[in-house]
Amino acid sequence: MNILDLKFYSNDLYRTVTVKEYFYELLKTFWEEKENFSGKRPLGNSDWDGDLIKLLIENELISGTLDQNGYIDDYDYKEADEYIINNIIKPIFFPK
Repeated sequence: MNILDLKFYSNDLYRTVTVKEYFYELLKTFWEEKENFSGKRPLGNSDWDGDLIKLLIENELISGTLDQNGYIDDYDYKEADEYIINNIIKPIFFPK
């Protein structure tokens, strides 16, 4: 399984995307908006990373739990950041 090819529904983009497409949209938004880029709401909502975190929990790639409605209940923020940097962002820019 290549994490970059996993698909999830992005509530901010209103469509299903791969992890790689999601990071493309973030970087594209950053570039287009330049000094107006919002680090708090880069794709429109303050919970912009939630859909990706949920995908990682569902696929047991990071520790965490979802509530009975499928919303994030709890997860290890540091573990998530390390996983995303080392297994998603780095391979996008520096593939082996």
